[in-house]
Amino acid sequence: MRFDVVSLFPDMFSIVRDLGVTGRAHKQRLWSLGLWNPRDYTHDVHRTVDDRPYGGGPGMVMLAEPLEQSVAAAKAARAAVREGQAPESSDTPVILMSPTGKRFDQAMAQTLAHSDGAILICGRYEGIDQRFIDRNVTHEISMGDFVLTGGEIAALAIIDSAVRLLPGALNAAESALQDSFNTALTGLLDSPHYTRPEEYLGLAVPPELMSGHHANIAAWRRQQSLALTSARRPDLIAAARQAGLLSKADEKFLRQLNME
Repeated sequence: MRFDVVSLFPDMFSIVRDLGVTGRAHKQRLWSLGLWNPRDYTHDVHRTVDDRPYGGGPGMVMLAEPLEQSVAAAKAARAAVREGQAPESSDTPVILMSPTGKRFDQAMAQTLAHSDGAILICGRYEGIDQRFIDRNVTHEISMGDFVLTGGEIAALAIIDSAVRLLPGALNAAESALQDSFNTALTGLLDSPHYTRPEEYLGLAVPPELMSGHHANIAAWRRQQSLALTSARRPDLIAAARQAGLLSKADEKFLRQLNME
């Protein structure tokens, strides 16, 4: 897997390259990172990457040409790396971080984790010249219904969420299967977790987790997942039900929960 990031602040990506799970995975060469600064593809002394918007209004708009040349350089680098190897499975996605994009979710992260990666575009200022988007961008992705000062934080989140799912990235591969939103949990929220000591400030670990009975522990965790999801994200319950992912035992527990 390789991520190429087009950003005016490439130093921000040292976080995923050097630290934590993603940093360890990078050292193990489970994934690689290319950084491309649009200022390196300007032709004036001020290294200008933005200008005033046509039609007036506040803010500045990023120029199309430096961005397009950054993407071209990223694609050329990817092709050079792949030379002599199997070709990429499909055309490399060029993903723009944008509040107008499709909301990112765990299913997208899992799809990326099974791919060759992507080129991520991090916008700044008021926006990006639409002609660059029309010519180059294949996907637009949003982190949610809020606006950031730039796309870097969103891109970092995407990289982190995909890299941690790579085989060998986590110390225990099954940890990812217990993540909230994972298909192994039928898209529901994860259950609560506990560790030592058995009692903390008068609060004890639930007896089910102390029983050593694997089936009872699994049943308790599933019920906790259902209860938490029902209380906080009923839309996930509805989606799982519509997809036929809830068992008869799940439905029985939810009915009992609603009667309480």
